[in-house]
Amino acid sequence: MTNSPNLDPVKAYFEERIAAHGISARGADWNSDASQEIRFEQLLEIIDSSLPFSILDYGCGYGALADYLIKKELRADYYGYDIVEKVIAAAREHHAGKANHTFYSDKNRLPVCDYVVASGIFNFRADHSFEAWSDYVLSVLHHFDSLSRKGFASNFLTKYSDADRMRADLYYADPGFLFDYCKRNFSKNVTLLHDYQLYDFTLLVRKG
Repeated sequence: MTNSPNLDPVKAYFEERIAAHGISARGADWNSDASQEIRFEQLLEIIDSSLPFSILDYGCGYGALADYLIKKELRADYYGYDIVEKVIAAAREHHAGKANHTFYSDKNRLPVCDYVVASGIFNFRADHSFEAWSDYVLSVLHHFDSLSRKGFASNFLTKYSDADRMRADLYYADPGFLFDYCKRNFSKNVTLLHDYQLYDFTLLVRKG
């Protein structure tokens, strides 16, 4: 796999989003609160909610998933990570005073957690080629594997999106390829969710 691509255009893109739309779903580059929560619902299929758990929200933005966990009354130690320092600063302010909420902008400090989840972090590829971005995606999935004890989940825009609505700067992944890769490299227990009325899919990789 190749080295990590230059992520400065990705940082700039999301800095612009939060500057324009603030602490909101649109600030995280989603169309609405409803679509954001639909994605959270799919990602959290990885969780055994009958027990307290720790979760790393990789690409956390302002920590909307942390709010969703509270809304659903799930008992979690929440850790958020994002490459955009301004977004992490906004997340720390937004969640100030909340117990069991920790935010990082340095991935070398990330703890190993029960679960790792990622929502939308692979969607914007700027001018990187499909092949280079695909290599990057696989390298990050391996990082998820190393950071999780019980499993990890991520969503992706799907290559089955309507062609006339697809953008050249976005990454539309092949669900079949990623499902096969996860089965061969991470676990026999992999679930592909592609039936929730959005132009993306979610992969769940359960360990053990």
